[in-house]
Amino acid sequence: MTSTDSGSTVPKPPAKDPWDLPDVSGLVVGVLGGTGDQGRGLAYRLGRAGQKVIIGSRAAERAETAAAELGHGVEGAANAECARRSDVVIVAVPWEGHAAILASLREELAGKLVVDCVNPLGFDKKGAYALTPEEGSAAEQAAVLLPDSRVTAAFHHLSAVLLQDPETEQIDTDVMVLGEARADTDIVQALAGRIPGMRGVFAGRLRNAHQVESLVANLISVNRRYKAHAGLRATDV
Repeated sequence: MTSTDSGSTVPKPPAKDPWDLPDVSGLVVGVLGGTGDQGRGLAYRLGRAGQKVIIGSRAAERAETAAAELGHGVEGAANAECARRSDVVIVAVPWEGHAAILASLREELAGKLVVDCVNPLGFDKKGAYALTPEEGSAAEQAAVLLPDSRVTAAFHHLSAVLLQDPETEQIDTDVMVLGEARADTDIVQALAGRIPGMRGVFAGRLRNAHQVESLVANLISVNRRYKAHAGLRATDV
């Protein structure tokens, strides 16, 4: 209950249902790094679900070729055009090129909802291990480089093999979604939910992105030991 100036009380409005998510079916989704395995897989799944998707690459012809292979209305374009034409832009580029690519697209990504799914990882004879960027995480690096964009983080733990497999009807996994504004994370959660079997779950603000990105190193170890394509499920939500 809350008090008014007259001393009376009025009931608080009911808390928002966390699963009351917006309709995102009309949004155009761009995928930077859309010719790589993870980017291709996300583009394929979203296109197959009926989302309008544009994949970006440094070479427009390469993006167009990949888009034709994916079908489902997916288009290809150079990275800058992909960013300009999209409402939501998923960043699925290699970690090594992450900073340079985003810095070069600052103007085109201004005002856009950016979804970073990059995992900073190193590899040696012991396997995969997490790297810690100076900014704390890939997502926080993106937020620094793109001050005029709305940066979120999601889609880190998905198997590129399953994403690209046309025989796999649904992908049973949760997607951890991080960001600063609820309206933005709700959109990303809703996009994840467009893919059969998938669910977007809010997992905190961008300062918590490092451990989400790092967990991929553990999943790689799981997959190698058990010859699997492991994902994540959050219980009791």
